[in-house]
Amino acid sequence: MLARALSYGLSGVTGFRVTVEVYAANGMPAVEIIGLPDASIKESRDRVSTAIVNSGFAMPVARLTVNLAPADTKKEGPAFDLPIACSILAATRQLPDTDMSQTLMIGELSLDGTLHPVRGALPMVISASETGVREVILPEGNGEEVACIQGIEVYPARNLAQVVNHLRGYERIPAQRQRSYQEILSSAKPQVDLSQVQGQLGARRALEVAAAGGHNMLMIGVPGSGKTMLARCLPGILPPLTFEEALETTRIQSIAGKLRPGMGLMVERPFCAPHHSASVASLIGGGSNAVPGAVSLSHNGVLFLDELPEFSRQALEALRQPLEDGVVSVTRVHNQAQYQSSFMLVASMNMPSSELIPQNAA
Repeated sequence: MLARALSYGLSGVTGFRVTVEVYAANGMPAVEIIGLPDASIKESRDRVSTAIVNSGFAMPVARLTVNLAPADTKKEGPAFDLPIACSILAATRQLPDTDMSQTLMIGELSLDGTLHPVRGALPMVISASETGVREVILPEGNGEEVACIQGIEVYPARNLAQVVNHLRGYERIPAQRQRSYQEILSSAKPQVDLSQVQGQLGARRALEVAAAGGHNMLMIGVPGSGKTMLARCLPGILPPLTFEEALETTRIQSIAGKLRPGMGLMVERPFCAPHHSASVASLIGGGSNAVPGAVSLSHNGVLFLDELPEFSRQALEALRQPLEDGVVSVTRVHNQAQYQSSFMLVASMNMPSSELIPQNAA
């Protein structure tokens, strides 16, 4: 029997539709996954089969072919575990008469059937909503992340058995209450505030001017004078994120796996401070899958370069194009992506030792 389920994959900061197809045929028991899956998806055959058994269902003694369509687009990550498991159960009549073609399902399965949060839930749900999908089943840890998306029913699930009972109609999962951006924004407070800084009137004034005009900034001073603390206070005096900026920022953070489980939409401007030994790829983005770098993780926020002279010349030269264009294109062998990179650049350096010598010294 053939069964289908709806899921989404990630390409840069957007999601693309993936149809999970499972066909159960007579033959030697096996699970074959096709459709350009990466290693984490290929390993899902063991996670899914064990989760099905430990959730109280039967793993079929049949040859199962799992296809992830479109077949010419590479798929990555364990978010396809849940739709694959539900499709297997539907193909073997353990989940009969269920239309899963209009319900987005994403989630990683543990061996006992528990659902773990996945990266990129927000961009996948946004893309699905734009194409007319109105129901989403995802792990509870991703619920707050998508709580701001209106016009869609979100069902946060704990485990596979709960999802199956929901699809059967036995025990419906309570729909999550979606909140407006103003409600989320009103409950947010900055972690570091300029009111915590005592003195430093000149530096405070410089921060206020930079924040008002969106200017880049270089702070020079003796070690321990408070340059890093002042820089960390800058996001707290910047204008609040608009809803569109919050979505852009949270998308990138979600794709990079920087959102903690249960963390909702980001309403505070990000602050990114890479170490001075950071490579060009870690600043601009890279890796085999073209993941976002520090310039994108600080989008709509502040990129702080402490000990500026210690950064390599190649790394500093690579910042020129993101600063000018506000976007960065990352091209690698297996992937190509474009990420936003509109940020304020704040750097600090220690005062040269020659300036520390008193003028009247012998």
